[in-house]
Amino acid sequence: MSDFARQVESLRPQLIRFARSQLRNEAWAEDAVSDTLLAALEKPQAFAGQSQLKTWLVGILKHKVVDQLRKHSREATVLVDDDGEDIDELLFAADGHWREPPAIWASPEASLGQREFFDVLQACIDHLPAVQGRVFMMREWLDLETDEICKELQITTTNLGVLLHRARLRLRECLDLRWFGSALTT
Repeated sequence: MSDFARQVESLRPQLIRFARSQLRNEAWAEDAVSDTLLAALEKPQAFAGQSQLKTWLVGILKHKVVDQLRKHSREATVLVDDDGEDIDELLFAADGHWREPPAIWASPEASLGQREFFDVLQACIDHLPAVQGRVFMMREWLDLETDEICKELQITTTNLGVLLHRARLRLRECLDLRWFGSALTT
């Protein structure tokens, strides 16, 4: 096995986790990851080294996940109810203002360039309620349109908006605590 093949294979668990979170179907996730690894191993010269190998593979996987979603769009998807917690009430006062103002995030552009930021972001996404995490990833990472997401999940556009709003608020809170808040104390 070549060094490239070993590196690709070592990323399989992370790719599987991403695919599972999006597809909610073990077989579909395995298919998407297998197709991704096959594509990478058939054309290793396509990896130009301008990004990290993981980034390149996730880029391929995003397309394979979308392919799986479209392929299986006729099958019903059962969503687990949201956790029911109203995060708006926790973060906002009745007049719509923040209960506690957000901490200053310093320079987001500089933070984005740091690998640790993405590790924290992934941990925050992993801790979202399942449905919120899924719609956030479908919208922001897979770049799916509203109608595609609603059709796949069999939800209304209003429900999608609420789920995305809650996911973004939770991510903001998590990043504020785990990343930006800690950056202010150092």
